[in-house]
Amino acid sequence: MQRILRSSNSLNKFSSNTLSKRLFSLPAHGTQDGKLVNRLLVKGSDEYNDLWQQATGGNMYEIHLNHRQKCDIELLLNGAFSPLEGFMTSKQYDGVVEKMRLPDNTLFPIPITCDITREQARAIEESGHKRVLFRDPEYNPIAVMDVEDLWEPNKELEGELAFGGDIEHPAIHYLNNFTKDMYIGGKLHGFQLPPHYDHKDLRKTPSEVRELFLQRQWDQVVAFQTRNPMHRAHFELTKRALDENPNLNLLVHPVVGQTKPGDIDHHTRVKCYREIMPHYPKGRADLVCFPLAMRMAGPREAIWHCIIRKNYGLTHFILGRDHAGPGSNSKGQDFYGAYDARDAAVKHQKELGINTLAFEMMVYSPDDKVYYPVNEVPKGKEVWKLSGTEVRKRLRTGEEIPEWFSFGNVVDILRKAHPPRHKQGLTIFFTGLSGSGKSTIAEALREKLMEIQDRRIAMLDGDHVRKLISSGLGFTKEDRNMNIQRIGYISSLIANAGGISICAPIAPYKSSREFSRQCCSEVGGFVEIYVATSLDECKRRDRKGLYAKQQRGEMSGLSGVDDPYEEPDTAEIKIDAGVTPIEQSVDTIIMWLYKEGYLTKEMIEKEKTYQE
Repeated sequence: MQRILRSSNSLNKFSSNTLSKRLFSLPAHGTQDGKLVNRLLVKGSDEYNDLWQQATGGNMYEIHLNHRQKCDIELLLNGAFSPLEGFMTSKQYDGVVEKMRLPDNTLFPIPITCDITREQARAIEESGHKRVLFRDPEYNPIAVMDVEDLWEPNKELEGELAFGGDIEHPAIHYLNNFTKDMYIGGKLHGFQLPPHYDHKDLRKTPSEVRELFLQRQWDQVVAFQTRNPMHRAHFELTKRALDENPNLNLLVHPVVGQTKPGDIDHHTRVKCYREIMPHYPKGRADLVCFPLAMRMAGPREAIWHCIIRKNYGLTHFILGRDHAGPGSNSKGQDFYGAYDARDAAVKHQKELGINTLAFEMMVYSPDDKVYYPVNEVPKGKEVWKLSGTEVRKRLRTGEEIPEWFSFGNVVDILRKAHPPRHKQGLTIFFTGLSGSGKSTIAEALREKLMEIQDRRIAMLDGDHVRKLISSGLGFTKEDRNMNIQRIGYISSLIANAGGISICAPIAPYKSSREFSRQCCSEVGGFVEIYVATSLDECKRRDRKGLYAKQQRGEMSGLSGVDDPYEEPDTAEIKIDAGVTPIEQSVDTIIMWLYKEGYLTKEMIEKEKTYQE
């Protein structure tokens, strides 16, 4: 029988020679002395106290970490990103982007950078500060960084070389929409790792994981990474690895940092992993969480994951089909080939110093009631499988997820965390020019939804928000973006609580609309409705008199006239209220919500019953 797990003969030789000596003293990646990088200062030491006093005395420039930066700085400080000692300088960055090499020729495939605004860069340069303080979103002082470099990157080149160039790639989308214009780099001096208050028993540093293996007397350990819930196919795959090598132990090492937008949240996933762990052979498997901000970079990401697992003390790493790939773009074109990632890691595995174990997709045989690798299915046997897309659809619709596919307890957890769409929170986000009819359609829609379904509904009209929530903001581009970001944030809170938020601002700029889409989509549904009434029709209506005021020179900055309105190109629904009656517009939206599962057939029929 062909083995499901395969590894390089040359690396097997390396592994056996090394394992006879090391007892988990494998060298860290790329460090001269073979030790893990540790940028955490000893609390209470003179160095710690002196730097703490300098940093918290109010005279050091402060940078507040976003989610990705917080994930990165944790893995920089604890040595998971060895040999890096801080955010990359331009010299390091250029080599990694162009050749996957640090200046000393050490293999490192992903740029680890800290982005800041031009205004922040200018303030740091003008202040003459040689150090900056990083705080997390809760204002905890995390680390001080020596300012060794400050530069404007070529983000287009970074996207092309590091991530493949497709603007729909999640990493390139992040670069273009959320990454600021300047990068700052230098060595870190850490006060603490970013605090976490969840799953503390599962959060371990590379040093702590190595110590765990030493205590367990585990010499050979394979890591299985996932950003998704584990189902029976994943379990059977990892258990098969244990069955084929009695000396091998397993570390389930899921990502709990930043993953692909739309992924199931890590709290739900970790509950699923905990349910599965008792099914493994006793004493041969363990679970540790991993606070990585994934880039979904396919081949480069696979190499990066090998480096990180080597730093955690692993000897083997499972790589599968489309490892760390983001799937396909809107045209159905895959961002990477099915085995590009696996092949890239295998190509570099001798230099990486870790065994890469390749596996094929597992499929279920209803005749034998077992899982087989897809290339080992006995001739004539029927096989079953469910795609991730199909599973997500069944969660949305409430359809059955069969026992052969997943453990019952895991399905129960997923259903509680992710109810079907008609029970989820939802953001309905209107955008369009002043006078386009947004608020009128939104109010009519609210009344109709209140009639046919039971979720609570909150209305966030643009004028009301301006008066009550954003009264201190003006009408600069920055203030307008901030106003829409506030609406998006509030809507996400409503959706997270299971309610429906109907928003009706002008929302002239793509960036803030995209912000709203992202934060709301993480906790519920999101639909953008572009009310594309023509400017001439809006001027003719002019119920608020704004167009007349602008024409008389009494005001400026009117969206679509003397200030830009960036027309949406990703709106789910487009309505021209100049030619479409209000009731028809509402019916169009209702039917879209029904088609997408946010309303049920019973809800739609309830309205017909009332009318009869």
